[in-house]
Amino acid sequence: MPYVDGYVIAVPTANKEKYRALAEESAPYFMKHGALRVIECWGDDVPEGKLTSFSMAVKREENETVVFSWIEWPSKAVRDEGMAKAMDDLMKNTSMTPDQVPFDGKRMIFGGFQSIVER
Repeated sequence: MPYVDGYVIAVPTANKEKYRALAEESAPYFMKHGALRVIECWGDDVPEGKLTSFSMAVKREENETVVFSWIEWPSKAVRDEGMAKAMDDLMKNTSMTPDQVPFDGKRMIFGGFQSIVER
């Protein structure tokens, strides 16, 4: 079953197009290095929680939207190698410099997950 890298971030709502463009530009690098799919989702129905929520987890501010995304890989081994190569390619080839990234990366939540059920 696939291995999944998942992440949640808060993106300024005004930066939606900038974020979409960065995601569109980045996806081919992950695919080139073994990713099966790259999924980027802009929050549409993300309720506020009382104890916990996506918004609370990323310290979403009033002018921001939660983004939930993941990258599917065939295995953790392919992910480990592919992610390193993709990030290296992105640093060398992307049109956006680190100071132009349209979100606060310090509030990103991310992790790698082994699939246990797939239908």
